[in-house]
Order: sequence, then structure tokens, then C-alpha cells
Amino acid sequence: MDALNDRLFGFLMVLTRISAFFLLVPVFSWETIPVRIRVAGAFLLAIFFSMITPVAMDSRHISAMQAVLLTANEAVYGLALGLVIYVLFSTVKLSGFIIEQEMGLSMSEVLDPLTGEPGQPLGSLLEMFFIILFLAANGHHLFLLTIQRSYEAFPPGHIPTIPVLLSGVIESGSAMLSAGLRLSGPVLAGLLTVLVALAIMSRIVPEMDIFFISFPVRIGLGLLMVALFLSLINGFISEFAELINKLLPL
Repeated sequence: MDALNDRLFGFLMVLTRISAFFLLVPVFSWETIPVRIRVAGAFLLAIFFSMITPVAMDSRHISAMQAVLLTANEAVYGLALGLVIYVLFSTVKLSGFIIEQEMGLSMSEVLDPLTGEPGQPLGSLLEMFFIILFLAANGHHLFLLTIQRSYEAFPPGHIPTIPVLLSGVIESGSAMLSAGLRLSGPVLAGLLTVLVALAIMSRIVPEMDIFFISFPVRIGLGLLMVALFLSLINGFISEFAELINKLLPL
């Protein structure tokens, strides 16, 4: 009976970490996936990892308060892992948002079909393109590998300290901003060149309505340059995996 209780408690700990992880991690947390499928997936993975993950705890010597605290620790760790991946995954969407601001499309807004939240059309388009490339490269296996590595580094009942978790989240935000600016850099440089050329033309031909001309020119050139630099998004997949391995508290 005691062995059964230990098994059930270990399963609860594993389920808590995996459920918290899937609550934020991209692809698995999207509203387009039915809740029943997400819950079933979390249970199946929890069963699998609880069978291969040793739980070095004796439930007979753990009080109810200690059990609650241990479960809360697992939830915090799972949320931290999911948050780091979510922030890094938002890099492509951030680069699209930056490009839209320079193209003059800041007022446009659509409903993101993946998250169900308002978003920008170009950012959502680039994010979908990145998702297709990411899944085609079996990137979702990276999420499962993250769970496995987390249990190898910190078995159930053991998590990194709060400063380590916060450091990973903060550094992932910094990496997202840096990578987002780097991905949008070529397009921003091209749009800046167009603005300089239009400013010179406004000096040469004062009668020209620069505002009326610049709007379609910036949009057309921006879309053309985005199409030309889509290869940068493909190259970001390997960088995304490297950032996960570097910043996750494992």
C-alpha cells in the first residue's frame, strides 16, 4: 500500500510539472487544440515519464503541507520552463511587429487564430511560416526533450532556486529582443534607405506629396524585402534550439 501511495504521489508531481509546462509552451497551449486533447496528452506523457523517472521520496514521512509545497514547486518550475520557451518563440512575431511599425501598418489588427488574441497581420504571417518550418524540422521533439532533461537534472521534488529561474526568464527576454532586432534589421535598413531617398526628393521637388507617395512605397518595398529575407527565419530555427539549451534552467 505504501508503495502504491509513493507511486501516486510521484505521478502527481510529474503531472504537475508537465501540465504547467504545457500551459505556456507554444503549439501545445494554443486554443486551436481542443482542451480534451491537451489534457489527454499531458496525462499520457505524465504516465510515461513517471514510469521512467525515479521518485526518491517516502510519502509516509511527508505531511500535507509539505506535499502542497512540493507540488507548488513543480508547478513553478514547469511554468518557468514553458515561459522561457514561449518568450524565445515570440522572437519572429516581434520582428514582424517591428517591421510593421516601419511600414506604417501599426493600425492594422487581426485575430490571431492560434492564440485567439488580437495581433498584427504581418507578425502572425511570419509566425505561421516559422511554425511550419519548426514542425517540419521536428522541433516539437525539442519540447519533449526539454521535459526529459529537466527530470535528469532535477528529479521530482527538486527544482532550481528562484534566482536561477528568474535569471533564465530575464535572459530569454533579452535574447528575444536581440534576435528580433537582428531578424528585422535588413528590412529596417531598406526602409530607412527609402525614407532618406524620399526626404531628398521632397527637397528637390517641394510640390510632391511625399506622405501620399511614401505610404504605398514603404508597404510594397517592405513586403518585397520580407519575402526576400524569409531565409533568415529558417536559419533562426537552429539558433532557437541553441538558445533553449543555453537559457533553460536545466
